[in-house]
Amino acid sequence: MYVTSKKVEQPQFLKSAKFQNFTKQMDDTGVSANEEGKKIVPAGTVYKENEKAIGLTFHDVDVTYGPQPVAVMVEGYVIEERLPATVEEADKTAMAKITFM
Repeated sequence: MYVTSKKVEQPQFLKSAKFQNFTKQMDDTGVSANEEGKKIVPAGTVYKENEKAIGLTFHDVDVTYGPQPVAVMVEGYVIEERLPATVEEADKTAMAKITFM
């Protein structure tokens, strides 16, 4: 039997245990494949509907084989420096119930 192991590090971006998530569909359009050939959208990525930010992805989602369901945080407190990318001010304004600390 052949077994491989991989260490995964995912910084926790939540500041508080109080948050609200809703299930949405993550599209695979525009997502680039990593070195393993997988299309992974990292947790904490801004999720948009109709070009408007509505929340942050709550967990990593693999869209290699097409769109997948994802939990989207629409309310809560986050540690901004632990997010995978800088959030634009317009997106922060649109996500009024998410507090960036």
